[in-house]
Amino acid sequence: MLEANTRDAATELHDAAVRMGGRTVWSEVALRIEPGEFVGLLGENGSGKSTLLKVLLGALPLQHGTVSVLGRPPGSANNAIGYLPQRPGFGAGVRLRGRDLVRLGLDGDRWGLPLGIGARAAGRRAAARARVAETIELVGAAAYAERPIGELSGGEQQRLLIAQALVRRPRLLLLDEPLDSLDLPNQASVSALVDRVRREEGIAVLLVAHDVNPLLPYLDRVAYLAAGRAVAGPVREVITSETLTALYGVPVEVLHASDGRLAVIGAPEAPSYHHDRHEHHHGGSHVHAG
Repeated sequence: MLEANTRDAATELHDAAVRMGGRTVWSEVALRIEPGEFVGLLGENGSGKSTLLKVLLGALPLQHGTVSVLGRPPGSANNAIGYLPQRPGFGAGVRLRGRDLVRLGLDGDRWGLPLGIGARAAGRRAAARARVAETIELVGAAAYAERPIGELSGGEQQRLLIAQALVRRPRLLLLDEPLDSLDLPNQASVSALVDRVRREEGIAVLLVAHDVNPLLPYLDRVAYLAAGRAVAGPVREVITSETLTALYGVPVEVLHASDGRLAVIGAPEAPSYHHDRHEHHHGGSHVHAG
């Protein structure tokens, strides 16, 4: 568990518990994310990872314990949060341009108000166009931002969705399984993108994933949810064979490469290979060292 201190955290949960449908999803959860940190949230399907994000967004109350987000109660600071929910890729028939998808993060989503009309609004629209272009450049998507989103690869779509979450200049970025359904090269590319952006923008990141391996080179801390409880802390304290085996109740092996990198093998719901719907690579099982 992570120890609290007196500095304001990007997020902080203490002795937290949530019940849904008459059952406790998780309890005794303690998690602190410092400003600018990159934290991975791992666990099996149904372990409560997305539930934790809902708690941070103020969409779901705790049954027990305390939670604060950017020094305020959950839901009070959502205008300073970039949120990318879990979703399937856009189908080939979706004609919305990538640039317009990013613009929705400013004036078409549930976090904000429309930009309005009139001279003052015209100035705001110009500023919005500039910010959208800046954010698209930030994620490296300028080359395809004018194309329909349905024509793009999964990795390209994810870059634009991350841009949408970043366009309001958030202080905290919550990403729910942005690596899901991507092939290994795109998992690595998106992981590196998130790390670069959080360093350049000074943003705290909580990223939900099934497989920690593509994230390992970049994470400051990691939190695992399993069997209704959590283990959280610095990567090399939590990602050990002993800790993960005890948490999951099945053998989990952590390999240490000669150059100091780690690789996790055998954790439940940690697939080693994904298909991008546009870019296919074939072969046997893989291990990715972080």
